[in-house]
Amino acid sequence: MKKYLVYLVSLVLLVPLVSCVDEVERPNTPEGNFEALWQIIDEHYCFFDYKQHEYGLDWNAIYNKYKVRVSNHMTTVQLFEVLTDMLAELRDGHVNLSSSMDYGRYWTWHEAYPQNFSDSLERRYLGTDYKIAAGMKYRVLDDNIGYIRYESFTQPVGEGNLDDCLSYLLLCRGLIIDIRNNGGGDLTNAEKLAGRFVHERTLVGYMQHKTGKGHHDFSSLEPRYLEPSSNLRWHKPVCILTNRSVFSAANDFAVIMHTLPQVKLVGDHTGGGSGMPMSSSLPNGWNVRFSACPMYDAQKQQTEFGIAPDVSVALTDETTAQGHDLIIETARQLLTK
Repeated sequence: MKKYLVYLVSLVLLVPLVSCVDEVERPNTPEGNFEALWQIIDEHYCFFDYKQHEYGLDWNAIYNKYKVRVSNHMTTVQLFEVLTDMLAELRDGHVNLSSSMDYGRYWTWHEAYPQNFSDSLERRYLGTDYKIAAGMKYRVLDDNIGYIRYESFTQPVGEGNLDDCLSYLLLCRGLIIDIRNNGGGDLTNAEKLAGRFVHERTLVGYMQHKTGKGHHDFSSLEPRYLEPSSNLRWHKPVCILTNRSVFSAANDFAVIMHTLPQVKLVGDHTGGGSGMPMSSSLPNGWNVRFSACPMYDAQKQQTEFGIAPDVSVALTDETTAQGHDLIIETARQLLTK
């Protein structure tokens, strides 16, 4: 038996928690790599039931569809194309195939939708005198609304950074946190920020773990709680700005904040990505990442395909040309009422 290395990671690649699982040994041929990849996904992927319900995914039918495209006479480039096409059937942004020549990915979760974000408008609203605290840019807008731009949860933020930022914005009537285009990162950064807006231990969702190789082999739902920060906390209304490029840990942040009564999501539907990723390798050394542990919101609903905002707003060409970000302006109106 050959052991492939499989390791859990957070919603981005962090230091792995390593555990070995036994897989059937496959030869390092195109057909062998195809069989290895299909089996890894078959035994460890976590959203088969959900995606069968949502759009009719049938993993056995996928095997038959792509098996005929594989032969031991094909090139490495051709094999990579077939394998990435097969993985795209999962419609999962956390599913990737990595090789030295390319990075197979499924990005339709945001590429097929309006961006609802403008770099030019971001510069207009931030100006040139904004403050920077680790991964956050922040300032007070001219109607006394606080504005925080957090572009990626891969950028760490400390408790001191959050204390200084919230202290500076303390007299504002409300707060905007703009996470548009935030593709995720370290989940602890998202939870650390969210902890500044809860005042008691709060149920924010559930999680499951794979317990076997079957499509239905999962643990019972395990509750996730958010602990309030012991430092400075925010009590006033908050608007979280979202778009289709809010993914992974950023999607989880939106899900957590959506449970809080003083918070509204404003903008577009988030991109999703609620499965905790796991990785494994093929006989030829290519690395495959996939969703292994499903996460749910506080109502035990799936958020793999994202969540809808409380107030749906889209940018328009006309208002963008006038220098107005309709999503920011709608949030400002909500916070000044």
